[in-house]
Amino acid sequence: MYSINEVEKMYGLKASTLRFYEKEGILPKINRDSGGRRKYTEQELDWIQLVLALRSTGMTIGELKEYMDLIRKGHETLEERREMLLKYKANVETRMAETFTH
Repeated sequence: MYSINEVEKMYGLKASTLRFYEKEGILPKINRDSGGRRKYTEQELDWIQLVLALRSTGMTIGELKEYMDLIRKGHETLEERREMLLKYKANVETRMAETFTH
């Protein structure tokens, strides 16, 4: 289990960003210890890594929330998630091409 301060240092995210992601439903509800402090599990760290990877594609907060909601709905959303990721893959490739041609 990791404290919010440890997670901040691990990923270079502000605690306020982590709390925002949780409040918006991008991250799952984080368990707390008896003192009310957030305690992140390895599984939640995996969610954070996914969030960071998706944000790096240019995905907006609204789109990220939509994608995470699809994940929570289960396997029946696999095709919809695949389409979203293909869209962002194309977006990243376009941005890379533009970067290298300027």
